[in-house]
Amino acid sequence: MMKKHIFIIAIILLLVVAVTGCGSKKTTPEAPAKLKVGVTAGPHEQIMNKVKELAKKEGLDIEVVVFNEYVQPNIQLAEKVLDLNSFQHGPYLENFIKERGLKLVKLADTVTFPMGIYSQKIKNVNELKAGDKVGLPNDPTNEARALQLFEKANLIKLKEGVGNKATVRDIVENPKNLVFVELEAPIILRTLPDLAAAAINTNFIIQAGKSPVQDSIFIEPKDSPWVNIIAVRQGEENNPLYQKFVKIYRSEEVKQFINEKLKDSVVPSW
Repeated sequence: MMKKHIFIIAIILLLVVAVTGCGSKKTTPEAPAKLKVGVTAGPHEQIMNKVKELAKKEGLDIEVVVFNEYVQPNIQLAEKVLDLNSFQHGPYLENFIKERGLKLVKLADTVTFPMGIYSQKIKNVNELKAGDKVGLPNDPTNEARALQLFEKANLIKLKEGVGNKATVRDIVENPKNLVFVELEAPIILRTLPDLAAAAINTNFIIQAGKSPVQDSIFIEPKDSPWVNIIAVRQGEENNPLYQKFVKIYRSEEVKQFINEKLKDSVVPSW
Protein backbone atom coordinates (compact mmCIF):
# COMPACT_ATOMS: atom_id res chain seq x y z
CA MET A 1 0.00 0.00 0.00
CA MET A 2 2.83 2.38 0.92
CA LYS A 3 4.51 1.71 -2.44
CA LYS A 4 1.26 2.59 -4.21
CA HIS A 5 1.01 5.90 -2.33
CA ILE A 6 4.65 6.73 -3.15
CA PHE A 7 4.01 5.97 -6.81
CA ILE A 8 0.93 8.24 -6.89
CA ILE A 9 2.84 11.09 -5.19
CA ALA A 10 5.67 10.72 -7.69
CA ILE A 11 3.22 10.95 -10.59
CA ILE A 12 1.64 14.09 -9.10
CA LEU A 13 5.06 15.71 -8.66
CA LEU A 14 5.97 14.96 -12.27
CA LEU A 15 2.71 16.51 -13.46
CA VAL A 16 3.35 19.66 -11.36
CA VAL A 17 6.86 20.03 -12.81
CA ALA A 18 5.58 19.54 -16.35
CA VAL A 19 2.79 22.12 -15.95
CA THR A 20 5.19 24.60 -14.31
CA GLY A 21 7.65 24.10 -17.12
CA CYS A 22 5.01 24.81 -19.78
CA GLY A 23 3.88 27.91 -17.92
CA SER A 24 7.42 29.30 -17.74
CA LYS A 25 7.84 28.94 -21.52
CA LYS A 26 4.72 30.99 -22.11
CA THR A 27 5.81 33.80 -19.85
CA THR A 28 9.41 34.04 -21.12
CA PRO A 29 9.57 36.89 -23.69
CA GLU A 30 10.90 35.95 -27.12
CA ALA A 31 14.25 37.41 -28.19
CA PRO A 32 13.78 40.21 -30.75
CA ALA A 33 14.30 39.38 -34.40
CA LYS A 34 17.54 40.86 -35.77
CA LEU A 35 18.52 42.43 -39.07
CA LYS A 36 21.91 43.75 -40.20
CA VAL A 37 21.47 46.66 -42.62
CA GLY A 38 24.22 48.43 -44.58
CA VAL A 39 24.02 52.16 -45.30
CA THR A 40 26.35 54.96 -46.36
CA ALA A 41 27.28 57.66 -43.85
CA GLY A 42 25.09 60.75 -43.84
CA PRO A 43 21.36 60.91 -44.61
CA HIS A 44 20.94 57.16 -45.18
CA GLU A 45 22.49 56.57 -41.77
CA GLN A 46 20.25 59.20 -40.14
CA ILE A 47 17.11 57.73 -41.68
CA MET A 48 18.08 54.18 -40.75
CA ASN A 49 18.70 55.16 -37.15
CA LYS A 50 15.13 56.47 -37.05
CA VAL A 51 13.89 53.20 -38.58
CA LYS A 52 15.91 51.34 -35.94
CA GLU A 53 14.23 53.35 -33.17
CA LEU A 54 10.74 52.55 -34.48
CA ALA A 55 11.55 48.91 -35.23
CA LYS A 56 12.69 48.29 -31.66
CA LYS A 57 9.16 49.05 -30.47
CA GLU A 58 7.90 46.29 -32.74
CA GLY A 59 10.36 43.65 -31.59
CA LEU A 60 12.82 44.08 -34.45
CA ASP A 61 16.46 44.76 -33.59
CA ILE A 62 18.38 46.51 -36.41
CA GLU A 63 22.16 46.73 -36.52
CA VAL A 64 23.17 49.67 -38.73
CA VAL A 65 26.48 49.09 -40.54
CA VAL A 66 27.94 52.32 -41.98
CA PHE A 67 30.12 52.53 -45.11
CA ASN A 68 31.96 55.43 -46.74
CA GLU A 69 31.97 54.03 -50.27
CA TYR A 70 29.59 52.30 -52.69
CA VAL A 71 31.15 48.87 -53.38
CA GLN A 72 31.27 46.97 -50.09
CA PRO A 73 27.56 47.37 -49.16
CA ASN A 74 26.61 45.22 -52.17
CA ILE A 75 29.52 42.80 -51.84
CA GLN A 76 28.73 42.17 -48.18
CA LEU A 77 25.02 41.76 -48.95
CA ALA A 78 25.81 39.13 -51.59
CA GLU A 79 28.17 37.36 -49.16
CA LYS A 80 25.44 37.29 -46.47
CA VAL A 81 27.36 39.55 -44.10
CA LEU A 82 24.37 41.93 -44.37
CA ASP A 83 20.68 41.11 -44.57
CA LEU A 84 19.74 44.27 -46.50
CA ASN A 85 21.28 47.52 -47.68
CA SER A 86 19.95 51.01 -48.31
CA PHE A 87 22.30 53.43 -50.07
CA GLN A 88 21.95 53.27 -53.88
CA HIS A 89 19.54 54.13 -56.67
CA GLY A 90 18.13 51.54 -59.05
CA PRO A 91 20.38 52.23 -62.06
CA TYR A 92 23.51 51.85 -59.89
CA LEU A 93 22.35 48.45 -58.61
CA GLU A 94 21.48 47.28 -62.12
CA ASN A 95 24.93 48.22 -63.40
CA PHE A 96 26.66 46.69 -60.35
CA ILE A 97 24.82 43.39 -60.91
CA LYS A 98 25.79 43.42 -64.57
CA GLU A 99 29.47 44.03 -63.80
CA ARG A 100 29.81 41.67 -60.81
CA GLY A 101 27.25 38.99 -61.60
CA LEU A 102 25.66 39.25 -58.14
CA LYS A 103 22.16 37.97 -57.44
CA LEU A 104 20.70 41.07 -55.80
CA VAL A 105 17.31 42.71 -56.39
CA LYS A 106 15.33 45.76 -55.35
CA LEU A 107 13.06 45.21 -52.37
CA ALA A 108 11.46 48.69 -52.16
CA ASP A 109 11.90 52.35 -53.08
CA THR A 110 13.13 54.74 -50.39
CA VAL A 111 14.13 58.36 -51.05
CA THR A 112 15.59 60.60 -53.75
CA PHE A 113 18.67 62.77 -53.20
CA PRO A 114 18.75 65.50 -55.85
CA MET A 115 22.25 65.76 -57.33
CA GLY A 116 23.66 69.26 -57.56
CA ILE A 117 26.48 71.25 -59.16
CA TYR A 118 28.74 72.97 -56.63
CA SER A 119 31.57 75.48 -56.80
CA GLN A 120 33.84 77.49 -54.51
CA LYS A 121 34.67 79.91 -57.32
CA ILE A 122 31.42 80.87 -59.05
CA LYS A 123 27.81 81.53 -58.05
CA ASN A 124 26.10 80.53 -61.30
CA VAL A 125 26.81 77.88 -63.94
CA ASN A 126 26.74 80.64 -66.56
CA GLU A 127 29.98 81.99 -65.05
CA LEU A 128 31.97 78.95 -66.18
CA LYS A 129 34.71 79.99 -68.60
CA ALA A 130 36.21 78.30 -71.66
CA GLY A 131 38.46 75.41 -70.70
CA ASP A 132 37.34 75.24 -67.06
CA LYS A 133 37.75 71.89 -65.28
CA VAL A 134 34.51 70.31 -64.09
CA GLY A 135 34.34 67.25 -61.84
CA LEU A 136 31.88 64.37 -61.93
CA PRO A 137 31.59 60.83 -60.45
CA ASN A 138 33.40 58.10 -62.39
CA ASP A 139 31.03 55.19 -61.72
CA PRO A 140 28.85 54.56 -64.81
CA THR A 141 25.39 55.44 -63.47
CA ASN A 142 26.37 58.52 -61.47
CA GLU A 143 28.49 59.74 -64.36
CA ALA A 144 25.47 59.49 -66.65
CA ARG A 145 23.34 61.24 -64.05
CA ALA A 146 25.89 64.07 -63.72
CA LEU A 147 26.10 64.50 -67.50
CA GLN A 148 22.33 64.72 -67.71
CA LEU A 149 22.48 67.37 -64.99
CA PHE A 150 25.08 69.38 -66.98
CA GLU A 151 22.81 69.08 -70.00
CA LYS A 152 19.85 70.41 -67.98
CA ALA A 153 22.08 73.35 -67.01
CA ASN A 154 22.63 74.03 -70.74
CA LEU A 155 26.38 73.45 -70.49
CA ILE A 156 26.55 70.51 -72.90
CA LYS A 157 24.43 68.44 -75.24
CA LEU A 158 24.47 64.64 -75.19
CA LYS A 159 24.01 62.20 -78.03
CA GLU A 160 20.31 61.55 -78.46
CA GLY A 161 18.99 58.45 -76.72
CA VAL A 162 22.01 57.62 -74.54
CA GLY A 163 20.05 58.22 -71.33
CA ASN A 164 21.42 56.46 -68.25
CA LYS A 165 24.34 55.00 -70.24
CA ALA A 166 25.86 58.39 -71.10
CA THR A 167 29.61 58.89 -70.78
CA VAL A 168 31.82 61.89 -71.56
CA ARG A 169 32.31 60.34 -75.02
CA ASP A 170 28.62 60.96 -75.70
CA ILE A 171 29.00 64.76 -75.45
CA VAL A 172 28.20 66.11 -78.91
CA GLU A 173 28.16 69.82 -78.02
CA ASN A 174 30.44 71.54 -75.49
CA PRO A 175 30.37 75.27 -76.34
CA LYS A 176 32.78 76.26 -73.55
CA ASN A 177 35.15 73.34 -74.15
CA LEU A 178 34.81 72.33 -70.51
CA VAL A 179 37.28 69.68 -69.35
CA PHE A 180 35.42 66.91 -67.52
CA VAL A 181 37.42 65.28 -64.73
CA GLU A 182 36.12 61.85 -63.67
CA LEU A 183 36.70 61.12 -59.97
CA GLU A 184 35.67 58.67 -57.26
CA ALA A 185 32.39 60.02 -55.88
CA PRO A 186 33.53 60.23 -52.21
CA ILE A 187 36.54 62.47 -52.99
CA ILE A 188 34.92 65.03 -55.32
CA LEU A 189 33.98 67.41 -52.51
CA ARG A 190 37.58 67.40 -51.22
CA THR A 191 38.81 68.09 -54.76
CA LEU A 192 36.36 70.96 -55.33
CA PRO A 193 38.94 73.74 -54.60
CA ASP A 194 40.95 72.53 -57.61
CA LEU A 195 37.93 72.59 -59.95
CA ALA A 196 35.73 75.31 -61.36
CA ALA A 197 32.66 73.27 -60.45
CA ALA A 198 31.57 69.66 -59.88
CA ALA A 199 28.50 67.45 -59.76
CA ILE A 200 28.30 65.90 -56.28
CA ASN A 201 25.90 63.38 -54.74
CA THR A 202 23.73 64.88 -52.02
CA ASN A 203 24.70 62.40 -49.30
CA PHE A 204 28.30 63.69 -49.36
CA ILE A 205 27.09 67.31 -49.22
CA ILE A 206 24.84 66.71 -46.21
CA GLN A 207 27.54 64.66 -44.52
CA ALA A 208 29.82 67.72 -44.83
CA GLY A 209 27.21 69.89 -43.10
CA LYS A 210 26.16 71.74 -46.25
CA SER A 211 22.73 72.30 -47.78
CA PRO A 212 22.07 71.02 -51.33
CA VAL A 213 19.44 73.67 -51.89
CA GLN A 214 21.40 76.61 -50.48
CA ASP A 215 24.95 75.65 -51.46
CA SER A 216 24.46 74.25 -54.97
CA ILE A 217 24.64 76.51 -58.03
CA PHE A 218 22.33 74.17 -59.95
CA ILE A 219 20.24 71.21 -58.71
CA GLU A 220 18.08 68.42 -60.11
CA PRO A 221 14.31 68.94 -60.04
CA LYS A 222 12.43 67.19 -57.22
CA ASP A 223 10.83 64.73 -59.65
CA SER A 224 14.22 63.18 -60.41
CA PRO A 225 13.85 59.52 -61.51
CA TRP A 226 16.95 58.49 -59.54
CA VAL A 227 15.07 57.05 -56.57
CA ASN A 228 17.08 55.11 -53.98
CA ILE A 229 16.19 51.58 -52.98
CA ILE A 230 16.46 48.85 -50.37
CA ALA A 231 18.31 45.87 -51.86
CA VAL A 232 18.13 42.20 -50.89
CA ARG A 233 19.42 38.88 -52.17
CA GLN A 234 17.42 37.37 -55.02
CA GLY A 235 14.76 34.97 -53.78
CA GLU A 236 14.45 36.59 -50.35
CA GLU A 237 12.08 39.38 -51.34
CA ASN A 238 9.08 37.80 -49.58
CA ASN A 239 10.81 37.18 -46.26
CA PRO A 240 8.19 38.33 -43.69
CA LEU A 241 10.88 40.00 -41.58
CA TYR A 242 12.09 42.03 -44.56
CA GLN A 243 8.53 43.01 -45.44
CA LYS A 244 8.03 44.19 -41.86
CA PHE A 245 11.21 46.25 -42.19
CA VAL A 246 9.93 47.88 -45.40
CA LYS A 247 6.61 48.72 -43.75
CA ILE A 248 8.43 50.47 -40.89
CA TYR A 249 10.77 52.32 -43.27
CA ARG A 250 7.91 53.54 -45.47
CA SER A 251 5.83 54.71 -42.50
CA GLU A 252 4.41 58.16 -41.82
CA GLU A 253 6.74 58.51 -38.81
CA VAL A 254 9.83 58.09 -40.99
CA LYS A 255 8.40 60.38 -43.67
CA GLN A 256 7.79 63.08 -41.06
CA PHE A 257 11.34 62.64 -39.73
CA ILE A 258 12.80 63.09 -43.24
CA ASN A 259 10.70 66.18 -43.95
CA GLU A 260 11.56 67.80 -40.61
CA LYS A 261 15.25 66.88 -40.30
CA LEU A 262 16.42 66.71 -43.93
CA LYS A 263 13.83 69.06 -45.43
CA ASP A 264 13.88 69.43 -49.24
CA SER A 265 17.34 67.88 -49.55
CA VAL A 266 15.82 64.40 -49.40
CA VAL A 267 12.48 63.48 -50.98
CA PRO A 268 10.50 60.43 -49.68
CA SER A 269 9.07 58.19 -52.42
CA TRP A 270 5.84 57.41 -50.55
